[in-house]
Amino acid sequence: MRKLRILYGIFKRTGAMKSLGSFLIFFFIAAVIIWLIEPTIKTFADSLWFCFIISTTIGLGDMTVTTLLARFIAVILSLYAIIVVAVLSAVITNFYLEMMRLKRDDSIAAFIDDLERLPELSQEELKALSEKVKHFKEK
Repeated sequence: MRKLRILYGIFKRTGAMKSLGSFLIFFFIAAVIIWLIEPTIKTFADSLWFCFIISTTIGLGDMTVTTLLARFIAVILSLYAIIVVAVLSAVITNFYLEMMRLKRDDSIAAFIDDLERLPELSQEELKALSEKVKHFKEK
């Protein structure tokens, strides 16, 4: 549950919730339209299932649409889903890369701070600083 809250926070801070929300709205509108105009899809649940397999590009083949408008909506829905997945993946990747950069910059700043106050450090702090320097040399 914690990871979902983190993911929600990332999407909210980056504005990706708007993209996800608009996709979900389009998804349900497409399901309603396909359900109403497509003679091969009898129930709304079947229409949702069709939209899901189109959005995930699974394309099981258990359902197909025959009307031109339903096919057009299916194409738009599948392209929209690909774009949304790409954008959300990029947002998550960029967020974590930025967090790693901030952690690295913070550790470098702390290291420089330790170097600036070198005469004031205790023996334990000097040993810890020495280990950090050895660690940096190994990389």
